[in-house]
Amino acid sequence: MSGRLAVIGLGPGDQRYLTQEAHDALEAADALYGYAPYLDRVPARPNQTRHASDNREEGARAQAALRHAADGANVAVVSGGDPGVFAMAASVLEAVESGPHAWRALDIAIVPGITAMLAVAARAGAPLGHDFCTLSLSDNLKPWELIERRLDAAASAGFVIALYNPVSRARPWQLGKAFTLLSRHLPGATPVIFGRAVGRGDESVTVTALAAAADASADMATLIIVGSRETRLIVREGQSPLVYTPRAVEGALT
Repeated sequence: MSGRLAVIGLGPGDQRYLTQEAHDALEAADALYGYAPYLDRVPARPNQTRHASDNREEGARAQAALRHAADGANVAVVSGGDPGVFAMAASVLEAVESGPHAWRALDIAIVPGITAMLAVAARAGAPLGHDFCTLSLSDNLKPWELIERRLDAAASAGFVIALYNPVSRARPWQLGKAFTLLSRHLPGATPVIFGRAVGRGDESVTVTALAAAADASADMATLIIVGSRETRLIVREGQSPLVYTPRAVEGALT
């Protein structure tokens, strides 16, 4: 009997951000695999097993879930946010490509979720209103020199930039270097948004300027959006500012 494997995006945290498709896939699963804090977001269900692993064990987690599905089970691998954005979908497909031929015969579904970039952008206004890109600052799977080149290219091309994995205990220096590099291309007044744990009880969103961004705190639960030269800040008395990037570029042909 051929099994099924669903890679499911849990969204930013709160259950109200979970899609109906993700909810149904979680309920149908015989077994759940995932990073322990993500599994903790999923309500326990009778006759459903859980297989937690460390955040840096994505390859082993994907292989274990595929083996389980190949035995005929309905398996779910959970990710925070969207599984296709710096998350488990790529790890699962990499394992399928290099693994036994039987894994290619499995019914595999990627179930989307709201990624942190979109959740933070919605809290702040519409900073992604024009062209944007996403970059991970983690150099666990790619060299820092490549990250610097991509930051340089994105900023010089005028993209709004969403930064995932901005800092960790093992990488306390990289975010500061990233801001220094971006400052070569962008004015000091460029809006920068720090969104931490958006969608959860300890959520916080801070809007600052690029010139002051190095003084703001961040961790692995933080998503940072750096505006472009076109990004604007609307100050509101007694309320949080609104950040948006106009859809039209000044001076463009109409």
